[in-house]
Amino acid sequence: MESTLFDRAFKDNEGNLTIAQKPNPPLLVWLSATLLSLLPVTGNLQILFETISFGALFTWAWMELFQGVNYFRRFLGLTVLVIAIASKLNY
Repeated sequence: MESTLFDRAFKDNEGNLTIAQKPNPPLLVWLSATLLSLLPVTGNLQILFETISFGALFTWAWMELFQGVNYFRRFLGLTVLVIAIASKLNY
């Protein structure tokens, strides 16, 4: 069966529509570190939370970019990767 652009963009290898998935470990670490960075802490602890948050988001985006199950997930990884890097360039 010939796959269409829609199939390649939004379906996995088994033909399942895959737009959202259960969060994988890097995404859970990113969420946890981001929430911790919102606490009223300063100094090295704040820098640690922000660094872990960025590293986990970068890892998630990189994994999606190169191992995403479809074109949509890979594009999402690329988009998040570019935004994450650009946000660090503004400092």
